[in-house]
Amino acid sequence: MNRGLFDLTGMTALVTGGAQGIGAALAIGLAEAGADVAVVDQQTAELTLDVIRSLGRTAVGIVRDLAGTTPESAAALIEQSVRYLGKLDICVNNAGIIRRAPALEFSAADWSSVLDVNLTSAFFLAQAAARHFVARGGGGKIINVVSMLSFQGGLNVPSYTAAKSGLAGVTRALANEWAPLDINVNAIAPGYFDTDVTAGIRADATREAAVLSRIPANRWGRPEDLKGAVVFLASDASRYVHGAILPVDGGWLAR
Repeated sequence: MNRGLFDLTGMTALVTGGAQGIGAALAIGLAEAGADVAVVDQQTAELTLDVIRSLGRTAVGIVRDLAGTTPESAAALIEQSVRYLGKLDICVNNAGIIRRAPALEFSAADWSSVLDVNLTSAFFLAQAAARHFVARGGGGKIINVVSMLSFQGGLNVPSYTAAKSGLAGVTRALANEWAPLDINVNAIAPGYFDTDVTAGIRADATREAAVLSRIPANRWGRPEDLKGAVVFLASDASRYVHGAILPVDGGWLAR
């Protein structure tokens, strides 16, 4: 099929954590560019699915808690997506959780749960997707969602910082191995976005003012600000892009 560089018509994608917020915007952005989408979340994603279907695209929802993901459960999830969509071209690892506490008080449970969902599940899903791409032939796209805390330490979120820093490293490592297989592995690093994850910061007037003072764009990001980045990394336009971490941060890192 002859497509424009940013045209995803005829392609299929899996997006984890797609019921709301950033994940929903990523799934909808891919559909707006022409892709059919499987939306994975621990809750139903009917609002996201309705928007995708209104665009004339196929949308399927898979309710799945990614805690405790193993190579076997990841392979089963990829296979389920392939059954629903006919094939899989794009895997977006967006699902994530956060736990906040001072490092001196941080519990083993909060450490393990965040690493499990944010890093381990992403690795095993990327592995399962890549195995599918290799078996099918023709390559594929893996897009991980990392964070500003892949570059910085943050405060009171040691497990989140560790997981997102680790996922940035895994992105580069997988890109090194899989670029020769025509599999592009890249990541998007959102800055400070208006989502549930940042609700605590936005509710604290002092902290919110401090954050905004450092963002050259002078506003919080909106989930739809990420659509262009995910379409670029999913499309033929990025075929020579491997191991990139693309910040979408209103200029935060440049400050």
